[in-house]
Amino acid sequence: MVTGGAGFVGSHLCERLLAEGHRVVCVDNFSTGRAENIAHLLDHPGFRFSLQDVTEGLNVPGRVDAVYHLASPASPADYLRLPVETLLVGSYGTRNALELARRDGARFLLTSTSEVYGSPQVHPQPESYWGNVNPVGPRSVYDEAKRFGEAITMAYHRTHGVRTTIVRIFNTYGPRMRADDGRAVPAFVTQALAGEPLTVTGDGGQTRSMCYVDDLVDGLRRALDSGHAGPVNLGNPVEVTMRELALTVSDLCGSASELTLVPRPQDDPQQRRPDITAAREELGWVPRTSLEDGLRRTVAWFRDSAADTGLPADHEEAASALAA
Repeated sequence: MVTGGAGFVGSHLCERLLAEGHRVVCVDNFSTGRAENIAHLLDHPGFRFSLQDVTEGLNVPGRVDAVYHLASPASPADYLRLPVETLLVGSYGTRNALELARRDGARFLLTSTSEVYGSPQVHPQPESYWGNVNPVGPRSVYDEAKRFGEAITMAYHRTHGVRTTIVRIFNTYGPRMRADDGRAVPAFVTQALAGEPLTVTGDGGQTRSMCYVDDLVDGLRRALDSGHAGPVNLGNPVEVTMRELALTVSDLCGSASELTLVPRPQDDPQQRRPDITAAREELGWVPRTSLEDGLRRTVAWFRDSAADTGLPADHEEAASALAA
């Protein structure tokens, strides 16, 4: 079972699991996921979609042998728009997913986030770092939801013996990102393709470490199968400034767009880079896709994303059609 399976990362994970020969139950309520992301999987004999809100419980007939819990708003635009829902999916939703894993003796993987490190004062960030988080700032709804998710996951592991794994995901990009989700890559790509100025926050000197989605999904598969309880960082240790990222995207799009500096959001971290020693040693995992190659694939997808999916153009209509 993949909760949040119609989301950006979740849909790629569903696709990977099916390609490996697994049967997949995809659970989503389309609060941030999209029907279009899984439309191509609907005719696969091993795929089943279930329209459910994980905060209200999980009704999954039959036994599951693995639970990937990805359900949650993940971009600042989404979790600032859905603050209460984000906290509830991190708490009630995680508990409900853990209860299902406990019921069936299934393995459980929680997708946590680099946001648990807050605005880090240790660089790069190892899993042993406890973070520097503002618990009452606007971003705290996501940070604290994931920190609680990690805590309850470990409580189920220690108290009930659930076979759990925690991964902390750093910035990920690739096909199926929503153009309006507020993150840097889709914003830069859509602006560059439209010939609009690329809006870079602050002075553009803040850094992120960008991991292509296929590499991340490979890490998720390895993490669940490893039996390593974690937490373990999954991200690309190659750092890039936001200015460099914007210029690279502009070049790949063949755009003449100029950069425009805009104010940075509150509590926006100055730097992010994962220490992936644990992932390398425990999972045998390292990201293999270069930034330029991953961005080239992402740009190509955005160019083609207006193609007919076989679903209604309106997202709500598409979701209703898929659920039916």
